[in-house]
Amino acid sequence: MNITATPSRLFSLPLIRTSISVYFFVLGSMFATWASRLPAIKVQLHLSDGELGTVLLGMPIGSILVMPLAGWLTSRFGSRSVVVTASVIYSCVIPCLALIPEAWMLAVALLFAGASGDLINIAANDQAIHLEKMYAKSIMSSFHALFSVGGMVGAGLGGLMRQWDIDLFTHFCIVGSFTILISIIFSRFLLTTHTNYDPTTPVFVRPDNTIIGLGIIGLCVMLGEGAMADWSSIYLTNLLPANSGWTTAGYTAFSFAMALGRFGGDWFTNRQGIQKTLIISGILSGFGLLLAILVQQPTFVIIGFACAGLGFATVVPLVYSAAGQSKTMNAGMAIAAVSTVSYFGFLFGPPLIGWISEAIGLRWALLLVVFLSFMISVLAKKNTKE
Repeated sequence: MNITATPSRLFSLPLIRTSISVYFFVLGSMFATWASRLPAIKVQLHLSDGELGTVLLGMPIGSILVMPLAGWLTSRFGSRSVVVTASVIYSCVIPCLALIPEAWMLAVALLFAGASGDLINIAANDQAIHLEKMYAKSIMSSFHALFSVGGMVGAGLGGLMRQWDIDLFTHFCIVGSFTILISIIFSRFLLTTHTNYDPTTPVFVRPDNTIIGLGIIGLCVMLGEGAMADWSSIYLTNLLPANSGWTTAGYTAFSFAMALGRFGGDWFTNRQGIQKTLIISGILSGFGLLLAILVQQPTFVIIGFACAGLGFATVVPLVYSAAGQSKTMNAGMAIAAVSTVSYFGFLFGPPLIGWISEAIGLRWALLLVVFLSFMISVLAKKNTKE
């Protein structure tokens, strides 16, 4: 199935690029909006830490379940229709989470939130890949940088809403209404994809070895991202005095470096190429985390985590970009296949680190992330071209 993309009207490429960026921003800000109010959700439903952890599995499970279907939908209806529709659905689902009275109902609702969120993810990346081909240079990292910015804005606004004592439903409705508005406004500037769709085309297509290899690279980095999100503060807590205000400094440094790396990632990739950039990224993140493990001083740990964030920054955007060049699958299906493999790292990585930590301690459990970081460099040589 061949897919081509054209502007829906005669709009300039920078305007189209800005419009696609809006959907990455929407996805990041909506997810952070929900995540920033988790403490209030936990209190509202009287959940223990373990119960909350179980409930939260609903979102990644929903994402994984919809990924293969997402590729087919973008191929059948075009990524423009999918990203706009999914953005509206996602923006409506999030406010509903504030009204749910039971934990099991929240878990079910999170399945739908995860599914609609991943539809945005797949379709927005499909749009980005088609535009990247028009630019004839790497621009993928800049879109993912906007996802990071959206996350920071959503989290910051969530903090303000807590401080102003705004209730959950009102907060989620304000953000949801705004994101629906900007999604509709910018929809007219997106690319329109054209396909010679064949009704006999199967929904699920077996990916080739290259796509699977790219998915494993994504799995390596997403496991690392999940480990940093869930374990970096705990790791620093073990090295700092009681009640220190610096326990989150490691993850803050990691997140800031990742956003910074994504803004500069396209410039670097256009000079070094995808393969070399991935190799350097794996080496940088691996040695950064090794520094954090071997030198048990908070300053060096924070520096190490920042190096990991900088190394991880461009890996997922470049994996998507490489998948979009597949000769055996269209871009939407290739991205969905890569995401399906990759997301298992984000889902199972943090619990795996916890189980290993129980046996040998958190410090040495993080060696798994070091190993997988170096594996990014090894796999990049086998699954990407100069």
